[in-house]
Amino acid sequence: MAKEYNGSPKHHQLEAKRKRLTWILGVSGLCVFFYVLGAWQTTTIPTTQSDLYARVGCDVNSPPSADNNNAPVDPSLTASLDFQSHHQVEINSNNTVKQFQPCDMSFSEYTPCQDKVRGRRFDRNMLKYRERHCPTKEELLLCLIPAPPKYKTPFKWPQSRDYAWYDNIPHKELSIEKAVQNWIQVEGDRFRFPGGGTMFPHGADAYIDDIGKLIPLTDGTIRTAVDTGCGVASFGAFLLKRDVIAMSFAPRDTHEAQVQFALERGVPAIIGIMGSKRLPYPARAFDLAHCSRCLIPWHQYDGLYLTEVDRILRPGGYWVLSGPPIHWKKHWRGWERTEKDLKQEQDAIEDVAKRLCWNKVIEKEDLAIWQKPINHIECIKSGTVYKTPHICKSDNPDTAWYKDLEACITPLPEVSSSDDVAGGAVEKWPERAFAVPPRISRGSIRGITAEKFREDNELWKDRVAHYKRIISPLAQGRYRNIMDMNAFLGGFAAAILKYPAWVMNVVPVSSDHDTLGVIYERGLIGTYQDWCEAFSTYPRTYDLIHATGVFSIYQDRCDITYILLEMDRILRPEGTVIFRDSVELLVKIKSITDGMRWKSQIMDHESGPFNPEKILVAVKTYCSSKEDHDSPTGKRFKSERFPVTRCELAAFFGVFMIFSAGLFCIYLTMPDAEYGKLKLPRTVSDLRVLK
Repeated sequence: MAKEYNGSPKHHQLEAKRKRLTWILGVSGLCVFFYVLGAWQTTTIPTTQSDLYARVGCDVNSPPSADNNNAPVDPSLTASLDFQSHHQVEINSNNTVKQFQPCDMSFSEYTPCQDKVRGRRFDRNMLKYRERHCPTKEELLLCLIPAPPKYKTPFKWPQSRDYAWYDNIPHKELSIEKAVQNWIQVEGDRFRFPGGGTMFPHGADAYIDDIGKLIPLTDGTIRTAVDTGCGVASFGAFLLKRDVIAMSFAPRDTHEAQVQFALERGVPAIIGIMGSKRLPYPARAFDLAHCSRCLIPWHQYDGLYLTEVDRILRPGGYWVLSGPPIHWKKHWRGWERTEKDLKQEQDAIEDVAKRLCWNKVIEKEDLAIWQKPINHIECIKSGTVYKTPHICKSDNPDTAWYKDLEACITPLPEVSSSDDVAGGAVEKWPERAFAVPPRISRGSIRGITAEKFREDNELWKDRVAHYKRIISPLAQGRYRNIMDMNAFLGGFAAAILKYPAWVMNVVPVSSDHDTLGVIYERGLIGTYQDWCEAFSTYPRTYDLIHATGVFSIYQDRCDITYILLEMDRILRPEGTVIFRDSVELLVKIKSITDGMRWKSQIMDHESGPFNPEKILVAVKTYCSSKEDHDSPTGKRFKSERFPVTRCELAAFFGVFMIFSAGLFCIYLTMPDAEYGKLKLPRTVSDLRVLK
């Protein structure tokens, strides 16, 4: 009979357990050691804001290496690898790689084509001095627009709708000037946007609900809107929850940084004004136009501005007006105007609307709403349009880039019946996004058929799926404000509709096809742009820029260096750019962006390495002309080659020690278990007995 176990483990079994625990702790310690060693010797592309703040230098003489340090470069790598193209396309750009230094901090909010100093040279009539006036070639800046010293990554949507960091837009003027109207409030280190406005004291949400009681605002009929004189774009911000996307615009410096605030909130906006030129949008673009005390003199110049609204409104679209002179009998004292003056203004607006053949839907309290006719058959029969203003005779209604306003009605496409929608009806949203747009089905765009439209949609589904693999934050809300510099049919924007983002679809005025009207018929928004000039926005207002074939269009028109510097201006720190072009062009682009301290990599086309088109993915690094990362917990080690702070390293070791202690406690307190016929010790007293 076998000897019964008396409860005391053998010494060699205990030693085996000690060795096992020693091995676990030893391997964990080696993992920590080699992590620290590897981190000390190498660095990666910065992925956090704090990493970028301290490690990216702005010294013009600093090398454009991935680490921006003085580590020696392996000569075998530089000597044997040749990335230069040997079948080159000549490009009008600088021949040498130039290192760009930061501009002076006074340019931190520089808007080249709406510069207030330059604007003083121009006529004040019809606010021409606030329109686009771009710098001459001699005035162009060859430097990087710096971010504020304490710039932070903006809040993610939807939190950004209500909050923005004060350090990103350090202007308190609106919080003081518009305090009663509740536009914006300062709360510690951030701004809060309560959603108030001049004509909606109960908030934009309640104001929009009032409009929705008067017109079909939420059934998909209305998708695209334009908000003239938008302020901080609270109207557009709260329209988004109703699946209505607004192009909000306001002039530069009417109120300090109002459009910049809108974009910081993650709301579509652009610098613009109704002056002497057409708005940069095609005819029949918007389902709704809105003015809430926007200070535009609608009744002046023989109704010229209402005529422009008529051009960009879709047949059957609505114009909503609140503020002077609407409901003047109640508000005239607060507006500090006479009853007679306000009545004359409203009568003048009513007269212009009648001559445009608009139908007044309703006037209720502070709101007045008109509707544009779906065609001009009845207008022509009644003879209304033969009075002033008359129908334009020879004009491309979509021409809008630096095009003077004209005192004539933009003609609508002909129809066969008074019940037909001129130009063709669009589907309700969201079916509208992928339905064949009327401009294509009617053959208005040369060379673009319904079949090509469907193929383009499928193409962009595949491309966006590829982008998700190479840029994982795309679907995670990391990018809110996105720009497509050469949007074509808007396929990229349509393919990312399910993401928490919006896209500014840009159609270059130099492109072969004017497709911006198609984009609006899909329920998307965009604008015309000549990329030899600056875009009408503030610096650091886009999170991601998509550029397909842009440099193929402009390589012979202007210096691509200035286009890339403009992209750097409007891109946020840590923002991403996706270039799609020939490898020859991408190599040239990369050589310039290296001088701008962007971190970039050329990748194969999604179809494989044999496609001549390649993809260049670049990330803009943080650069400021002032050191801004001085807190003791955020300082880097002196070598700056170590990619973690002291606090991060201490936290890592703390977690390791807690893990080790926990492992040891588990070992001591584990329940009885049999290994063969041995009973393991469970307590410290057991160990003492064994000893």
